[in-house]
Order: sequence, then C-alpha cells, then structure tokens
Amino acid sequence: MRVMVIEDSRLAREGLVRMLGQFDGVEVIGQADHPATAAPLIADLRPDVLFLDIHMPGASGFDLLEMLDYLPRIVFTTAYSEYAIRSFDYNTVDYLLKPVSHERLATAIAKLAAEAAPAVVARPPLDINSKIFVKDGERCHLVSLETIRYIESCKNYVRIFFGSEKAYVKKSLNSIEERLPVKFFFRANRQCIINLQEIRAIEESISMGYEVTMSDGKVLEISRRNAQELKDLLSF
Repeated sequence: MRVMVIEDSRLAREGLVRMLGQFDGVEVIGQADHPATAAPLIADLRPDVLFLDIHMPGASGFDLLEMLDYLPRIVFTTAYSEYAIRSFDYNTVDYLLKPVSHERLATAIAKLAAEAAPAVVARPPLDINSKIFVKDGERCHLVSLETIRYIESCKNYVRIFFGSEKAYVKKSLNSIEERLPVKFFFRANRQCIINLQEIRAIEESISMGYEVTMSDGKVLEISRRNAQELKDLLSF
C-alpha cells in the first residue's frame, strides 16, 4: 500500500516513516509538515493511505481532508483523544495516540491490509442519453445524465445537481468522473465536475483561470491548471 505521512513535528514524522518502512507491503511515497504543503503532494501522488496528524499550526488534519477531491484511507496520529469521534466522519481505519508504539502501528497496518479492496473491473463510460439510479436517503431518482448541471465533492460523498433537485451519493468524485462521457462533462477543479452544455457564460478570473456561470446562475471556478484544456474544448 502507498502511504503518506503528514505530521508537523520533524522528529515524530521521521520516526513514523522509519517505523512504517519496517512493514512489508508498505511504501512511504511522501511526507509533509503541514496541510498546505501536503495537499498538492496528495493531488499528484494519490496515496492509498494517509497517516495524518490532527492538531497542526494554522490548519488541522480535518481541514486538509476538506481540500481533497477523494478520500484515501486515514490513520490519524495525534496526542489528543478528544477528536476520536469526529475522526470517524472520514474514511478512518484507526486512531493512534502519540507516542505511537510499534505494536500499535502493527495493529493499524493489519487493519489496513484486511480492508484492502479486491481489484474492481472498470465499468464502461455512460452515454449522455443514459439514465442513472440515485438513492438519496429515503428518496430515489432516475436521473438523465444530460440533466445533470454539475457534481460537487462533499467529504466522502458527492452532491449531484440536476433539474430542480439535488442528491447525495456516497462515492468519490474520481469514481464518478470515470463513468461520465468526456465530450460533455469536464473536471473544473478538484471539487467539481460540470456539464459543458449547461454553461451560460464564461469569464477570466483573477486567479488566471475562468469563472463559468451555469444555467441555474451558479458561478463555478475553473482552476488555472484546467483552464487551457477548457479553452481547447470550447474553441474551433
């Protein structure tokens, strides 16, 4: 499993990296000392597991998770027991109190190994004329793909906006994106996918990207990273 360690204390971080290196099947692919430095690394490397401190100067481990467009499995490493209940709002496998012992870390690794999902055969992309079944709590929807305006990441759910409705689905934005037809749906930023047919206006933004106005009046940002791709898609 590919793991990343986010911990503001250099000694604690390096100690945990050394301990993780003693386990077969564990590859530490990166480390960071703060959510601001961790977020771009996670976006690029896409680790399977985060060993994540909670209490860090300026931002917390929870703040970092809110920045992500997917939820890797999480092992929290903290000196504070009071965050345990909140931690399980996320894809939490274990909660380790510092100082972390080798025995306690071994237990967490065993849990991660036991939860490792078998390989899933990728399903083919949907067609724009497809209909999808969406169950949101007690409500069920049969949604035409063409009526979806945009899809937003929301913790370990996505929120789908279609017609006059919206619904929550317990899937990652990445897994949703894999099924959508690329001719019609575009990844605007780490948090959002938009239906290109639902764009009503587009303007340059101060962040060197674009701002698009959707058919319902919602203004969404196209990241600087994705702006050129959108321009190419919408140009002759």
